[in-house]
Formats: sequence, structure tokens, C-alpha cells
Amino acid sequence: MDGLGEKREVRGFNRATQAIRQTGSSSKPLTVIVPALSEKLITPISTYEDNLTTFIDYNGESYSPTNYNDYLGKITVRRAVESSQNIPFVKMMEELTPETSIEYLKRMGISTLNEKDENLALSLGGLDKGISPLEMAGAYSAIANDGMYVEPTFYTKITSHLGEERLKTKPKTRRICSSEVAYITKQLLTEPVVGSYGTATYCAIPGMQVAAKTGTTNEDYDRWLCGFTDYYTAVTWFGFDWSEPIRYQSKNPAGVIWANVMKRIHKNLQNRDFSEVKSVVAQKICKKSLKAANQGCTDTYTEYFLKGTVPTVCAMHPGNVSPKKIEGKKEKKTKESIQNETDNRKEEVTPEPEITVPEQEPEKQPVVIQEEQSTENTMPEEKKKEDELSEENNQESEENVLEETIENIEMKNEI
Repeated sequence: MDGLGEKREVRGFNRATQAIRQTGSSSKPLTVIVPALSEKLITPISTYEDNLTTFIDYNGESYSPTNYNDYLGKITVRRAVESSQNIPFVKMMEELTPETSIEYLKRMGISTLNEKDENLALSLGGLDKGISPLEMAGAYSAIANDGMYVEPTFYTKITSHLGEERLKTKPKTRRICSSEVAYITKQLLTEPVVGSYGTATYCAIPGMQVAAKTGTTNEDYDRWLCGFTDYYTAVTWFGFDWSEPIRYQSKNPAGVIWANVMKRIHKNLQNRDFSEVKSVVAQKICKKSLKAANQGCTDTYTEYFLKGTVPTVCAMHPGNVSPKKIEGKKEKKTKESIQNETDNRKEEVTPEPEITVPEQEPEKQPVVIQEEQSTENTMPEEKKKEDELSEENNQESEENVLEETIENIEMKNEI
């Protein structure tokens, strides 16, 4: 908080609350991920070309950022978060716009922004002034609190020597994003900790799900580690008052401090992952096609989506997949609607009509159930069964007709 060296003044400069520093990549979740997910501009599997790119910034000047690591070509948002690739985040900011990003940042409690920050460098933490560690902690805690920002406070209440309550804090609160967006952001931020190419693997805490993001500014002047568990949020900044390069055994010293403190305070706590949000769709994804996996996909992982943003089914590998895994629960049929369908079918003299699927946009393709036999071979057999069913209708009871209708309706839902 007050830095190293001898303390020579009372209530002097507080670097935790008063130091305004450049944030580097540590602000990417705040400037890009939360706003872009909220605006449904991206999902965790959205892909961007990670290559050397020159952008035309909002002031009309060219902007050519570089990566701290190698360029990776076409990668997903999750992969970009894992090793903190810069170019994809600038491209996301182009779609989002700095103006929209700043609106979200202000709701997160960031108070040091101005009109000079309305540029693409905002995506990488290139700010006119910077952000204090306290405000970074407040913004990160909003993600940890399921999208609810709570104004940082340093006390809960003040009591007299008799135990009488004299003062109680009433922090301001406001929602900065939905609980669904917050949960997906949490899952993305686990990647730097658990990913093979993660930048914060040393921040792992046994038995705890950890979300973390590193940050490094130009010339290594500022080093950050911002992260949280389901228990605590903590932010660490490491640097000099007057900018000097930070060199520490090829490691991020802010991250080393963060890891040591957080591991100690979690030592005797019960193991815990982030609380699930039921309205978030957890979907198996084929790593090759980046589509919803079917039974023929052998290399898969679980990804998280807002409703309505789940990808279509993989067509690269043959296999079956249940529609409910893609679009959620089937539509429930009421007893009355089933009975009506039964009455209508009994009045028909022609075979049961062929089931069709309404046309949809290319991004919302219907789920196709593939059988082991081709449609050409199975159609005559189905028609034969329909004819037999038509002959038996006069002999079957009303209850059997109803049961057969339910089965046909379930088949329609599955197709």
C-alpha cells in the first residue's frame, strides 16, 4: 500500500487508493469481454485472426499494436484470453466501439476516464491517465458478485464502547451486467490459470476455482494481477512511482504476491467452484469445427453460452445429437393439445403427413438427426407401418391412439 522503505509521514500517499496507473492487459475483461458479451457481439468460441494488423483509429491515425507473445493465426476468444493475445481484443473493440466500452467502465466504478480514452488502445489498457488499484478491485468484484457492483468500503459499522452502533456503511450498488454474462466471464478468466499457455498458472489454489488476469504495460513499467475466487477478490499492482522497468526472475512480481496472499487466506476454507447460473447453457463443443458436438466428435470440451447464442451442430463428423442439448428443454404439450391432435389425426384418411422443419437463418440451422440407414431405405418401411396403423385405428381404444400420438409428437420434437 505504502511501498518499501522508511515511513516518513503520517497518512501519506496511498498507492492502493490514490495511484493512477496504466493497466495493460489486466483491464481486458472490463473494457472488452463483459461489454461485448453483454451486447452479444461475441461468444467464447468467436474467432479472430491474430496477426500483425494496422488499424485506423478513431482520430484517423494508424494504430499498429503488437503481441507480447507470438501471433497465433485464427483463434477463439477463450484462447486469446489464455495467453493474452492483443490483436483479437483490438478487433473486438472495433466492433464494440470505445464509446460503448467506456459506458460500461463508468458503471463499474471507473472514474478516471475522459474523451482522450475513446480510441482502440482502450482495449489493451492504454489510457490517458490510468486506473487505481482500488477501482480495479471494485470492477473485478462486480464480476465475482454475479454482475452486481458494490462500492468499495473500508468498514461495515462503528460502535461505541458500550456496543451501541454509531455509524453503519451503506455502499452504493448497481448492476453492470447480467449474472449470465458474469458467469461466462468467470469461466473465461479461469483459462489463464488452468490453460496450457496460461499467463497466471502460478495463481492456482488447490480445491478452488480461480479467475485471474495479468497485466503488463510498455517497457514493463507496471505489473498487475487481478483475480478472484468465490470467496475473495484481490488486485495487486507492482511498480515504481516514477516509471522504471520491472525485472523479477522472469516472473510477474504482482502475480507472485497475489498468489502467496490468496493461497494463505484460502488455506482453511471449504473447496468451492463458482456458483452455477442455471440459465447459462453448458454445451459440448467440437474442437475442430467449433460447433455443437455430436456423437461422432471425439475431441471436445465444455463451453458456456447465453441462450440463443449456441452454435449449430457439427457437420464435419457424422453422428447423432439430442436437440435438447442444443436449444434446451422441449416444448411441453398440454393434455388438451394432445387430444386435439389425436382427434384431427383420426379424421384424416391419408397417411400421417411428413414432418417438416421451418426454415431458419444460416446461423440457426435446425438439428438433423442422422440414422445409421439412409432415408431412402427407411421411407418404404415407415409408410408400411403407417398403413398398418391406419387399419388398426378402428380396433384400438382411444387410450392407445392417444399414446401413439404422444410418441409421434415426441419424434417431431426430436427431429
